[in-house]
Amino acid sequence: MAPIKEKPALKTIATNREVRHEYFVLEALETGIELKGTEVKSLRAGTVNLKDSWVDIENGDLMAKGVHISPYEQGNIFNQDPVRPRRLLAHKKEIRHLLQQCKLEGYTLVPMSLYFKHGRVKMELGLCKGKKLYDKRADAAKRDARRSIERAVKSNGRFY
Repeated sequence: MAPIKEKPALKTIATNREVRHEYFVLEALETGIELKGTEVKSLRAGTVNLKDSWVDIENGDLMAKGVHISPYEQGNIFNQDPVRPRRLLAHKKEIRHLLQQCKLEGYTLVPMSLYFKHGRVKMELGLCKGKKLYDKRADAAKRDARRSIERAVKSNGRFY
């Protein structure tokens, strides 16, 4: 009998790399996402864009807006609108907590990544606070200094 191969638990579909540059991520939350029709097949093909997306709380539901899932190429006339609002699945207690943070503290909910977890599509949300321009400059300076040190160590094993 052949050994059973285990599938990897997580397979990343898309990440929003702009989030860490534009915001301080205070908290991360994993939610499910409600999809229709051929959207999952389109996600397996990797045709999704999270760049200009955000999350609103409407009537006690989390709604992902601006997430662009391209129509499935082998689909039919029943393909969904690429940028329609999609409901996110979370517990009411978590939604209430996020609503409270957004209203009182002025934080923003931003999709950070989309991935498959045991065959189901999950979205990682970030509870974020916006960065000012000087914060972005400071982060870029730290990143550049770290890169130059790593490059010097890698090239000759010593740092001068």
